[in-house]
Amino acid sequence: MSPERKQVLLRIDPEVHDALSRWAGDELRSVNAHIEMLLRQALTTAGRMPRKAGPLPRRGRPPAG
Repeated sequence: MSPERKQVLLRIDPEVHDALSRWAGDELRSVNAHIEMLLRQALTTAGRMPRKAGPLPRRGRPPAG
């Protein structure tokens, strides 16, 4: 079983949220999953992605369980 995921409260400009929501929808992701994907890309590009970071969770509903 994977460790529990951290929860973060994010305050964001409504226009930025709307743009993220449209972008996420275009790629069939939730806004949360899309933000995590973008953050992981930024960390990787900057050479700051922790080696111990788990993989991005799979798309779709979590397994019943």
